[in-house]
Formats: sequence, structure tokens, C-alpha cells
Amino acid sequence: MKKKSTKIYKYTAIFEPAEEGGYIVTVPMLPGCVTEGDTFEEAQEMTKDAIQCYIESLIKHKEPVPEESKKEFIGTIEVPIFTTPTFKKEKLKLAIC
Repeated sequence: MKKKSTKIYKYTAIFEPAEEGGYIVTVPMLPGCVTEGDTFEEAQEMTKDAIQCYIESLIKHKEPVPEESKKEFIGTIEVPIFTTPTFKKEKLKLAIC
């Protein structure tokens, strides 16, 4: 009897709030892997299921399973933008950016 092995795959998932409520989730590394959930927790579970089905299909069809590079990551950058007071048109002759 052949022993089954388990491999843990990690993918970036993007959770976007849906207009009608809940979340739409995409997995950029797996083209077309999109799911949704009514709550964040449900969206997480649905994403795990979608990824599992996607990878199982790749394996079944003997296609390579993409893996994310450990060198890349997604982060949030805060950028302060200073606004200038609004001037009346007559007084504003030159604006330099």
C-alpha cells in the first residue's frame, strides 16, 4: 500500500469587501482561483477549499503546482500627502509641484 504524504502550500489571498456584503477572494498565484464568503471566517474557509481543489486538479492533470517565492511579500505603506490651502484664482499665479 502506497503511503500518502502531506505538503503544506502557502499562498497570498486578497480579501476584498463585496458591495452586497461579505468578501470576494482571489489568489493571484493561481489564475482563476476566486471564491467568496458572507463573513471573513467563511471566506477564509472557502479560500482554503478553493486552493485545495485547484491544486488537486493540477496534480491530477500532471501540471506543475506553482509556489510563491519566499522573497516576495505584500505590505502596507503609509504615504503622507500634504495639501495646500485653496486660493482664489486671481491670487494664484504659479503652482509648483
